[in-house]
Amino acid sequence: MGKQDTYSHISYLEHKGRFKGIMSWLTSTDHKKIGLMYLYAIVVFFFVAAVLGVLMRIEKMNPGPDIMDAQTYNGIFTLHGVIMIFIVVIPGIAAVFGNFFLPIMIGAKDVAFPKLNLFSWYVYIIGAILGVLSQFAGDGPPDTGWTFYVPYAANSSTNVIFALTAAFVLGFSSILTGLNFIVTIHRLRAPGMTFFKMPLFPWSLYATAWIQILATPIVGITLLMVIAERVLHIGFFDPALGGDPLLFQHLFWIYSHPAVYVMILPAMGVVTEIFPTFSQKPVFGYGAIAISSLAIAVVGYFVWGHHMFTTGISYWSRWFFSFLTFIVAVPSAIKVFNWISTMYGGSIQMRPPLLYAISFIFLFLIGGFTGLTLGALATNVHVHDTSFVVAHFHYIIFGGMGFAFFAAMHYWFPKIYGRMYSDKMAYIAWGILFVGFNVLYFPLFILGLQGMPRRYFDYLPEYHNGHLISSIGAFITFTGLILMIGNLIYHRRRGVVAPSNPYQGVTLEWQIESPPTHENFETIPVIQNPPYLFKKTEK
Repeated sequence: MGKQDTYSHISYLEHKGRFKGIMSWLTSTDHKKIGLMYLYAIVVFFFVAAVLGVLMRIEKMNPGPDIMDAQTYNGIFTLHGVIMIFIVVIPGIAAVFGNFFLPIMIGAKDVAFPKLNLFSWYVYIIGAILGVLSQFAGDGPPDTGWTFYVPYAANSSTNVIFALTAAFVLGFSSILTGLNFIVTIHRLRAPGMTFFKMPLFPWSLYATAWIQILATPIVGITLLMVIAERVLHIGFFDPALGGDPLLFQHLFWIYSHPAVYVMILPAMGVVTEIFPTFSQKPVFGYGAIAISSLAIAVVGYFVWGHHMFTTGISYWSRWFFSFLTFIVAVPSAIKVFNWISTMYGGSIQMRPPLLYAISFIFLFLIGGFTGLTLGALATNVHVHDTSFVVAHFHYIIFGGMGFAFFAAMHYWFPKIYGRMYSDKMAYIAWGILFVGFNVLYFPLFILGLQGMPRRYFDYLPEYHNGHLISSIGAFITFTGLILMIGNLIYHRRRGVVAPSNPYQGVTLEWQIESPPTHENFETIPVIQNPPYLFKKTEK
């Protein structure tokens, strides 16, 4: 089907640049194409890591070795974590939908540094390739887990250096993207768009970008120190050389807990765009949601110690970190209250993006409440390093960031590609995915309370039923993922042509063509009204 049969304009997908074919993408500085290149890479790596996760669940269907030995399990476990955390979840929503929609939502034609944006993608790809190659080069796959805890990571005979280098390189991409977003928001907002007339998805990206810039260098230096420990035997962390392994944990979690908010803040921004659109009413508590994003970013720097309650840190430091863990939950609770209040009394359209967004609230609340359990000193000591932590983590990251990512894919799909997907198939995929997710991860809470350790290749017979149910949930979840992505891929070219505003949204991306033109706007818009000013429209 030709352009004339489809769109009345030349979209960014058809824009003729200096090169043709795939080179027109690989050399493009168009923020929209770069966002899609992140999307395609992240989806591929996500499914690789998901397959690894299914393999682990198959192994755990029964006690004892079934399809792999313990060393293979440790290697798969490590690669699953490295890919999911460093290659998929941390870049995730910000790299894909932030790149695509941030300039459009603030009325700009591109990001502040387009060439740096393309360079960031290449750095990301190099880091991702290094991470995968760590499985095949050197003395075998790294077996340390994605946290690279020392002294084991400093002494393991496996190919840990490749994985450490991959995470280090990926950190550069994160820093450069964060820098680009901050400058873009400060310098390229449309005339009349003050900070408090800016949509809330850019607000979430702004808070995220500051974490990326300020926290990522810490983990980069820490990873280099582990490499130096392995190569030069300096003695930073290895107690056999006079080092302190707790120093590594402090440095690692000073970054890695703020990194949780790098993962979840953009997800919160996505659902904050979806709720008003499908409720056809303004966001409840705009200012509170905007400021709470910054509050999460700030307080999130001071709670890393709750990962270390059982390591022997002092009583008062444990009390301090526990207290702040409860405090950081307050701005998140404010957001949840405002999301529900936004829907209350609205004209609800129960479309697939809204189903994923509501699922986000449900799953994020379970993850959040169990996080408070882990933040309490009295209960943490009993469930620390059990599968309870695994369940909590996945409810926050997969249930939070993952479902918000799926919500964004469905919400902005018509704008990105100018096509509509099948709502019927989207409903089916959502239902299977939601049920499968809870069957997969909820039993791990129970197993953790019963004492099942995390990271273990084998387990005692009394844990068999819980693991069997969880493994069945893995197959259900994977089926839902296949149906969801298949629906979107099929309708990428074969879907009904989408109108420019299929959901009656009011932010700037819904005021331009679908798909957008190369430069987004013929003339830069002048902003006069708040971002969520809904009025009755004829359908």
